[in-house]
Amino acid sequence: MTNAIGILGGTFDPIHYGHLRPALEVADKLALSYIRLIPNAIPPHRAQPLAAADQRLTMLQLAIENNLQFKVDDRELTREGISYTFDTLASLRQDYPTTALYLLLGSDAFLHIQTWHRWQELLDLVHIVVMQRPGELPEMNQNTRIWYQQHLACSEDMNLLSGKIWLVSVTQLMISSTAIRSMIAQNQSTQFLLPDPVACFVRQNKIYNTE
Repeated sequence: MTNAIGILGGTFDPIHYGHLRPALEVADKLALSYIRLIPNAIPPHRAQPLAAADQRLTMLQLAIENNLQFKVDDRELTREGISYTFDTLASLRQDYPTTALYLLLGSDAFLHIQTWHRWQELLDLVHIVVMQRPGELPEMNQNTRIWYQQHLACSEDMNLLSGKIWLVSVTQLMISSTAIRSMIAQNQSTQFLLPDPVACFVRQNKIYNTE
């Protein structure tokens, strides 16, 4: 598949290698053209980000500078209201009507997908990629498991534009934005947890010093 786009959303407060490395591995394994990183404006399932929207956007741009496998997409930041994934995917499908789209989710996020807005319609728009640790088996409730089994992908589905669920084993780095913010507030080093240009920007702007 040479005409396929990955989609990774989140607050990215801040962006770190735990976001970037698994996404890069998915891009390689599914032969995606690139990954679109889409920062939330008003996330429906978590607290409002501490960093301002323009700061998070700048951090994303710094993180992927000179890396052609990632692009930053600000459509949620420029759209009013809650950042529902369904609305974002519908917008992307309008922009790319003949392109395969792959929504990247961590296994924890996938297990709660039934709480999402219009979750059963997501596969009408995209494929879903569940990023998991090697050998990990997702634990699901019965309704989610039935839905998952009905849509589980096989290699022959690579030519489809949407509609399937792909399990991809990735290197999952135990890094969290919450822990990074706490370390910065306590003046601890965050080296090797996030890209150096992002760490520099955070320090210069004192973004999380008073968390």
